[in-house]
Amino acid sequence: MSPVWHPFTQHGLNEPIPRVVRTEGAALHTADGRRVIDAISSWWVITHGHNHPRLRAAIQRAAEDFDQIIFAGWTHEPAETLARGLIEITPDPLRHVFYSDSGSTAVEVALKMVLGFWANTGRPRHRIVVMRNSYHGDTIGAMSVGERGVFNQAYSPLLFDVGTIPFPAAGAEQASLDALDALCRQDSKPAAFIVEPLILGAGGMLIYSAETLRAYAEICARHEVLFIADEVMTGWGRTGTLLACEQAGVSPDILCLSKGLTGGALPLAVTLATSEIFEAHRSTDRSRMFFHSSSYTANPIACAAAAENLAIWRDEPVLGRIDALGRAQQSRLDRVSGCPGLTGARCLGTIAAIDFDGARGGYLSPLGPWLLGFFRERDLLVRPLGDTIYVMPPYCIEAADLDRVWDAVAEAAEGWSAL
Repeated sequence: MSPVWHPFTQHGLNEPIPRVVRTEGAALHTADGRRVIDAISSWWVITHGHNHPRLRAAIQRAAEDFDQIIFAGWTHEPAETLARGLIEITPDPLRHVFYSDSGSTAVEVALKMVLGFWANTGRPRHRIVVMRNSYHGDTIGAMSVGERGVFNQAYSPLLFDVGTIPFPAAGAEQASLDALDALCRQDSKPAAFIVEPLILGAGGMLIYSAETLRAYAEICARHEVLFIADEVMTGWGRTGTLLACEQAGVSPDILCLSKGLTGGALPLAVTLATSEIFEAHRSTDRSRMFFHSSSYTANPIACAAAAENLAIWRDEPVLGRIDALGRAQQSRLDRVSGCPGLTGARCLGTIAAIDFDGARGGYLSPLGPWLLGFFRERDLLVRPLGDTIYVMPPYCIEAADLDRVWDAVAEAAEGWSAL
């Protein structure tokens, strides 16, 4: 037995764990000679493709000059170049970039920025408002602002209370907006509202409208509640635009980015904030500084990869590839949506999802392990969310590989129905 403890893996089930020896494009190559199509971008991180030559070259160049450098009171060119590039492509009010190393830590940073802002301006606020079914990461603060359930039940004594609004399902958008407005009107105003723009990822790929997202931002602005956009998954083109917030014309007070920030090549995250939030922490009083860091903050090699990712976005027709993939996804989703046993077909940008009708048990449904094995036997990396199958491949996936994925989804529906 391997000494490695894998995430989101129940080792007691003794399920096979394939060993990957090489990656390229939209595929993983295993030790036993299989080519596995990566239909979920290795947990939503790979954008342009695995082992992208430009990203690989940028990492090699940076590694000749750098390893890790302390970032508390020191700086380096890759971090400075990346920060300037990020400010150029994100909404104008976002003028300051704070580095961390994952989506979860980007959210932790955002929450601490919010609390620090209100404390340092002499108006302490502590409550955060969240949306039901949301997911923001697996650290304590990130779990606190996410959906409560089997994911975090064992850790509930550590989680802080939040205000919650319902998901704006079709026909129920106004109820969700009214709930946010009511929480913002209370005498004890919230510090912030955090949301995944347009689509809730781990909550089941639940999609809502740009108009609703814009209305959320307007409510927050009206009541002086800070608006945090968690674009860790939705950013870097997944929803059809560079940022999901673009589709709603929303400029958040704080923006969290990770996953596709480096094209998926290396771990890195950023939390961007407005000058108002930065200035609330800038002082001659050392007790008002922002007390957050990690040993690997702004790793130079990761920053170099991210800077090259920005160059790829500038130099190549990335949005054209995203548009083509979105249309390809929609056409294949349309093809399988009529299959018996499948329901709730939905697509946003390059993300397509569909539900298995009648499956029960949420994330712990017996359907999940069955599907993992089904797809693994067909050399496909597809990882269901309970009874939801989603396909979110790298933008370079070829038509034949995409057909294989969706043909297997239809076959899985038939096989599950027959059990």
